Amino acid sequence: MAFTSSLEVKDDAALITLTGELDAASANTFKDSVEQAATHQPKRLVLLMANLEYMASAGLRVLIFAKQKMGSDVDIYVVGAQEGVLETLSKTGFDRSVILADSY
Repeated sequence: MAFTSSLEVKDDAALITLTGELDAASANTFKDSVEQAATHQPKRLVLLMANLEYMASAGLRVLIFAKQKMGSDVDIYVVGAQEGVLETLSKTGFDRSVILADSY
């Protein structure tokens, strides 16, 4: 499935919906969304991942970039991530750097 990343800004939150397979070929699309979200200076970055089927290490690198780009004052939420994506986050310890939630 092709990867898509769409940004929506609501109040003080930037919501990025991720769909498909996030790999090296699609990571820049996600990174562009993160950079665009940062221009709005949100208090929360919400990553809606219910339809994200796969995340490679390139996607994890963008998550790390997002954490650095947003700064320590911005909470990052990973919402609705599928088991494989959660497994990637937990194996790398990145699950301790974000807030995991089943729904938003």
